[in-house]
Amino acid sequence: MSIPSNELKKGDKVVMRGTGWDAIIEDNKKGNIRLATVKGLYTEMGSIYVWDIAYRVNPDGTHDTIELTDKQAQNKRLVRAMGF
Repeated sequence: MSIPSNELKKGDKVVMRGTGWDAIIEDNKKGNIRLATVKGLYTEMGSIYVWDIAYRVNPDGTHDTIELTDKQAQNKRLVRAMGF
């Protein structure tokens, strides 16, 4: 199953794309950038791009992939073209 990225809520557990690190969403905003506590080499809170989220982990252990809006997909391409 997949969910729109703008439906991620505060407290949702997600897994980061590429690294596989766990993160907890810390805000209820919508858009390209979300505040999250990421548990990687160190545990840090900061801004992440929604396109760097691979999936949400549901309380029952199942996963929901993240669906970007058309505008978010366009912004992802622009940010990647700049080398970030």
